Amino acid sequence: MTIIMRSVLLCAALVAAGPGLAQTGDYPNRNVRVIVPFPAGGPTDVVARLLTQKLSERFGHQFYVENISGAGGNLGMGQAARAPGDGYTILFVSSSYVLNPGLYAKIPYEPGKDLLSVTKAATSPNGLFVNPTVIPAKSVTELVDLLRANPGKYTFASPGIGTTPHLSSEMFKLTFKLDFALAPFAGGAPSIQSVVAGHTPICFQAIPPATPLVRDGKLRALAVTDKKRSPALPDVPTLDELGIKDQEAETMQGVLVPGGTPKAIIALLQSEIARIVALPDVSAKLLAIGLEPLGMPTAEFDADNMREIARWKKVVTDAKIPLIGG
Repeated sequence: MTIIMRSVLLCAALVAAGPGLAQTGDYPNRNVRVIVPFPAGGPTDVVARLLTQKLSERFGHQFYVENISGAGGNLGMGQAARAPGDGYTILFVSSSYVLNPGLYAKIPYEPGKDLLSVTKAATSPNGLFVNPTVIPAKSVTELVDLLRANPGKYTFASPGIGTTPHLSSEMFKLTFKLDFALAPFAGGAPSIQSVVAGHTPICFQAIPPATPLVRDGKLRALAVTDKKRSPALPDVPTLDELGIKDQEAETMQGVLVPGGTPKAIIALLQSEIARIVALPDVSAKLLAIGLEPLGMPTAEFDADNMREIARWKKVVTDAKIPLIGG
């Protein structure tokens, strides 16, 4: 998305929110809890801390991050869904929000009811990464050949069950009829650490935490899961351009609030977050780690969530992945 287009979207959001902003009173008049349903250091945590710092500066009250990880993000999302809808609990989510309805037999929230859309702050495709000291492959073809020659020997790490990197691994496995184990971790940071340490030397992973490790030579990037190359890894081909179709997957960074939160507060948060991600310093930081700043309007984000929930349910069904807890 171009800078001009982001500016147009921001202006439209501010105009649309205008009448509602007057109804927010003195919100916020105290500190605001921001739940991140993953451990510290992962992409969602990084984005949340960057944006909460700016929100704190803007409103004069502390927006503080609370990491509540586990069950593919369900623990933190469930706590947010049960919180009062008063604007003093905000939830930063990754794509597990739209994946878990299709992966789990039961989830602790109903999208669009218990949790309401605010904005998609940023997004990133996933990447296929290997530890270069353990995995000699320098291309996707070489990796597939290595895995076929050594069935059951290697393990893919993922940020957890119910994440797009997890399902990217499953789709990759099915596409090439490969035999490898999957090791889910409680977030992007421990997953990447395990790959760097060589314990689980291969992974699909959101690009942001992997980018500096690729630059330092600790990881090798083989492909990204998008139809266009990532600005953070411009020399890395997409799976699509390699002829490996229908593997697109993103790790979105979304903002939600508990059901019942006033529309005026949702409009205020959306407009402020859209303004923040368009700031030159914030936009540069996001782009540097492989995230595209968005600040998506609320209605568009809500519709996008519903489409993604339906899409990933179909992927889970087609891949014959057993429901967790079923």
